[in-house]
Amino acid sequence: MGANGTHIDSKATIHPKARLDEGVRIGPNSFIGPGVSIGKNTRIEANVFIEGPTDIGEENRFFPFSVIGTEPQDIFYKGEDTRLKIGNRNIFREFVTVNRGSPKGGGQTVVGSDNYFMISSHIAHDCHVGDEVIFMNSVGLAGHVFIDDFVTISAFTGIHQFCRVGKHSFIGAYSALSQDVLPYIRVAGSRPTRFYGINAVGLRRRGFKRDKINTLKKFIHIIFFSDLNTTQAVERIEKEFPPTEEREEILTFIKESQRGLIKKFGDKWE
Repeated sequence: MGANGTHIDSKATIHPKARLDEGVRIGPNSFIGPGVSIGKNTRIEANVFIEGPTDIGEENRFFPFSVIGTEPQDIFYKGEDTRLKIGNRNIFREFVTVNRGSPKGGGQTVVGSDNYFMISSHIAHDCHVGDEVIFMNSVGLAGHVFIDDFVTISAFTGIHQFCRVGKHSFIGAYSALSQDVLPYIRVAGSRPTRFYGINAVGLRRRGFKRDKINTLKKFIHIIFFSDLNTTQAVERIEKEFPPTEEREEILTFIKESQRGLIKKFGDKWE
């Protein structure tokens, strides 16, 4: 046990240029490379590999065989100085992999706080993952994917590069996403991925009241089920509904979408 509460197993390898804050625990056969910074009370189990430049916040936990901060899987990468930034209180289960950024994507991969990444999940270069996100087993992100806060992605889902997934959305298992997912909705399936209504259960669990959920349903109905195209639907929502956080979240997401929205309907409206 170190003077500041750190504990490093004698079989671990810690590079002299790695920085460990107080209370960090590192298990046997783990490797911590140069340029790695690890925040307070982070726990690294046996057989974890972390390479830098990587900044890790406080109270994270890395399970065996997770591989963090390695080079981007980008054939154009030539050893440039890129980075991975991880927030606080994240859990990375066995065999999770997270790559650093690439020069053409801004040079940085970002993971927020309070996330749970289950076994064999992968976060590629230049991705941005928000806060309180859940990746179930074997979720895979291609490069430059943006995952907003409070998203749940079910097992064995793959997401195409440059896709965006909006707040409070839910992705069903075995999905393959090649377009953006609007905030607050559920989608599932592969080629095509289909829209399955609003994520009512998830929203209720997050404390959304009935009136807000009902208003969101009205937005979704206009976007998905009216005879209007997306631009016309946005104009109608702006005209008929006063500004709220939820309204602005949806409209801003639509206006910034580059890959288009998943809109093919897969079930009866609820």
